[in-house]
Amino acid sequence: MTEKATPFDLQKIVNLDGYLEPFLPAIERRHKLFQQWKDIIFEYEGGFEKFTKGYDVMGFTVKGDGTVVYREWAPNAKEANLIGEFNMWNRMSHPMTKNEFGIWEITVPPKAPGEPAISHDSKLKISMIMPTGTRIERLPAWIHRVTQDLAFSPTYESRFWNPPAAERYKFKHPRPPKPQSVRIYEAHVGISTTEHRVGTYKEFTRNILPRIKKLGYNTIQLMAIMEHPYYASFGYQVTSFFAASSRYGTPEDLRELIDTAHGMGLTVLLDVIHSHASKNVLDGLNAFDGTDHHYFHEGSKGRHELWDSRLFNYGSHEVLRFLLSNLRFYMEEYQFDGFRFDGVTSMMYLHHGIGTGFSGGYHEYFGPSADEEAIAYMMLANDALHTLYPSVITIAEDVSGMPLLCIPVSQGGIGFDYRLSMAIPDMWIKLLKHQSDDQWNISDIVHTLTNRRHGEKSVAYAESHDQALVGDKTLAFWLMDKEMYTNMSDLSPSTSVIARGLALHKMIRLLVHSLGGEGYLNFEGNEFGHPEWLDFPREGNNDSFQYARRQWNVVDDPLLRYQYLNNFDAAMNHLDGQYDWLSSPQAYVSLKHEGDKMIVYERAGLLFIFNFHPTKSFTDYFIGVDVAGDYTVVLSSDEKKYGGFENVKSGGKYPTTPNEWNGRKNRTQMLQVYIPSRTCLVLAKC
Repeated sequence: MTEKATPFDLQKIVNLDGYLEPFLPAIERRHKLFQQWKDIIFEYEGGFEKFTKGYDVMGFTVKGDGTVVYREWAPNAKEANLIGEFNMWNRMSHPMTKNEFGIWEITVPPKAPGEPAISHDSKLKISMIMPTGTRIERLPAWIHRVTQDLAFSPTYESRFWNPPAAERYKFKHPRPPKPQSVRIYEAHVGISTTEHRVGTYKEFTRNILPRIKKLGYNTIQLMAIMEHPYYASFGYQVTSFFAASSRYGTPEDLRELIDTAHGMGLTVLLDVIHSHASKNVLDGLNAFDGTDHHYFHEGSKGRHELWDSRLFNYGSHEVLRFLLSNLRFYMEEYQFDGFRFDGVTSMMYLHHGIGTGFSGGYHEYFGPSADEEAIAYMMLANDALHTLYPSVITIAEDVSGMPLLCIPVSQGGIGFDYRLSMAIPDMWIKLLKHQSDDQWNISDIVHTLTNRRHGEKSVAYAESHDQALVGDKTLAFWLMDKEMYTNMSDLSPSTSVIARGLALHKMIRLLVHSLGGEGYLNFEGNEFGHPEWLDFPREGNNDSFQYARRQWNVVDDPLLRYQYLNNFDAAMNHLDGQYDWLSSPQAYVSLKHEGDKMIVYERAGLLFIFNFHPTKSFTDYFIGVDVAGDYTVVLSSDEKKYGGFENVKSGGKYPTTPNEWNGRKNRTQMLQVYIPSRTCLVLAKC
């Protein structure tokens, strides 16, 4: 099976970005490497359809008559045996045979027709003899379930997951249509309970999915699903790539969660970690067959200095099978709708971004520091996913600003649908940390929010899980700090700190949502200004769950002011659902006034007006618009239900008059509005 290579148009790349012209040879070179791998996959492996279903061949597969076949790639081993509870851990009774590609195999006959000899959920391992005569034992690399008993050991145990047909979750709902633009709710199942413990898939399904739907998000991004032994790693030190974390429940529970979300019209993305792996040996991939170079690069090239983890060898045929099949597995077996790829910057550069400040010079992207093998892998991943699942969504976490990251592979790009706008939350933290809002440079704020690559989609966010972690502060904490503990009750008068905090929290989020990109992301709890940071149980806090949970009780309490931020978040999302500004062309900014601290722009037929001035309110403020007619306020941050002062309510008419203003020359119209201090308005044509 072969597929004819389709050359991409170099001129289109130059038309998109003229600065790329000197680097066309590098772009062609990495595309050629991608095409070489694709040709191999189609010529020798049956194309993407078969190659990405390695889990149907590798690991454990069960035939209809109950026969179990187990295969494992371990070329360095001289002997291999399957051991487990099924054979009383006998290291001799079930020997495996190795083929010329270093893949070991064993067939275990059923103990009765249709009844596997290996019991469901029983423990097992692979036992191997090295060339030195040393025996090592590992968890199967493609295992679908591993469990941890911390009372006994932090090391995971692998289990044979093969529930009876009656106990397997059966999907009831089709995938929802691909959203025109993504409004992402970034969530962690374990912290999604108010109690001092790890939350479960079932609790998330029952309690959190309705909240997400009500808030107007259309996409969920689930973190820390791929199994990781250290809870405090936030899921970023993966040991078993095909195992959904057992600390939240069973694989069937996760299937139910995703299916229920689909039934609510919610798209579900997986936070996938293919940028590195845990260095654990006993329950990870590290030194799996006794060598340093099995799944990973050998020596320092295979180690990440800051993350203390192992780095994949993306130039290995079997590693590509493993990683591409890992993506397909989650799409097929759990019905995820796409992925947020973590650590893309680390993957794309040989220096992994360590000690490197990206200046924007194109030599940094296409010079000798580029890891073209890793880039080719991401091109293969995106090409395969978009070929097999046209509605798939892929998002890249990249801080470097790599050009063509979100251009289709067929056009010479890397193929992601969106990139995360990581400079935006950094900007807000710096402003809140170092300047009072009367010192904010309005032009700089607008520049950061609009400075994105032409033709490539971005997901904007004011803050993510990174800003919620202990050691940092959320926007709400930067704005209100200790008064969040003492002055958030409606039974007490509002203070200047709380009034400012509520106002700016709403303004910042709407500004980012409507101006910053083609998608939007929020980390769970931040929508209502969660009163505390996030800190997982660890030795440094006496294994406490005090800060490893979300306090939904404070937003559900009608006497507390957190409800106002929550209400505004929902209104903002639902308004985008109505007018689709995220899927509309980039906004036209007609006003950036430093003295007045005003920002005005138009997008999707809406007029957005922000007054960031800490003290000045403006009566009859002139605003230039492109389309004549009567306008009405469809969202005001000053409404009482959003914690405002009710100086401006939704509704009312604002007629335009034929006068040129703010450079809006098409129909030379302007209107006049009352815009209070620290208030934002959204106007639509009546």
